[in-house]
Amino acid sequence: MKTVLITGANRSIGLETAKQLSEKGLFVYVGSRNLAKGEETVKELTAQGFQNIKAIEIDVTNRESIAKAKSSVETEQGKLDILINNAGILGVNPQTAAETSVNDIREVFDTNFFGVINVTQAFLDLLKKSDSPRISNITSGLGSLTLHSDPEWKYYHVKTAAYGPSKSALNAYTITLAYELRELPFKVNVIDPGYTATDFNGHSGPGSVESAASFIVKHTLTDENGPTGQYFSNDIEDETGISPW
Repeated sequence: MKTVLITGANRSIGLETAKQLSEKGLFVYVGSRNLAKGEETVKELTAQGFQNIKAIEIDVTNRESIAKAKSSVETEQGKLDILINNAGILGVNPQTAAETSVNDIREVFDTNFFGVINVTQAFLDLLKKSDSPRISNITSGLGSLTLHSDPEWKYYHVKTAAYGPSKSALNAYTITLAYELRELPFKVNVIDPGYTATDFNGHSGPGSVESAASFIVKHTLTDENGPTGQYFSNDIEDETGISPW
C-alpha cells in the first residue's frame, strides 16, 4: 500500500484530496497543525466509510514538529511514497507592494515557501526509499510571472505582494529540486488546483473542491513516464493543463 502525507489536510482542498486518495487505496496521513482538529477530521472520515487514514500533527513552520512527524511515519511505514505540500496561508488583505510590511510578507513566505522546503528536506530520505516517489507542491496561478505580465489574463488585476510572490518562489524551488532528483524515479511538480471556492478565499472561487482535488490527484499519481519539473494549472483551458511560468 502506497503512503501519502498531505500537509494542511484537515479542511478544504487538502481534505478532499485525502478522501480521493483514500478511495484509491492509499494510506493517507492527514497533516494538521492542530492534532485535535486532525483527529476530529479523521473520526468524521472514518464514520463516512473512509479507510487507512490517520491524523498527524505537523506545523510546517516548526522544525521540531516536522521532525516528530517524520519520526512517526518512519516508525510506522519505513518509507513515504508521496508528499503533497498543501499547507498555505493567504496573509493580510489588501497586499500592496508599497505598504505591506516585511513582517507580513515574511509570515506568508514562512508557510508557503520555507515551510515547503522544511518539510521536503526532512522527508526526502523516506521518499528515496519508495520505488516511485512523488512530490507535489501546491501552487497558484498567481505564481505565474508570465500570466501576471499579460493584460489579457483574466486575473491580471489580482496582484498580491506576499501570496503571489511566495508561490513564484515555490515554483522556482520546485524546478531546482526536480532537476537535482532527475536521475532518480522522482516526479516533482507544482500543481495549481485553480481558483476554488474555499474558506481560504471566502468561497469566492468558481471551482469546486472536488475538481481541485481531482486535478491534484491526476498529476500526482503519474507513472514512470510522467513529467517532472512541470507547472500544471486547473485554470488552463487546454488538454495539457500546463501553465506558463
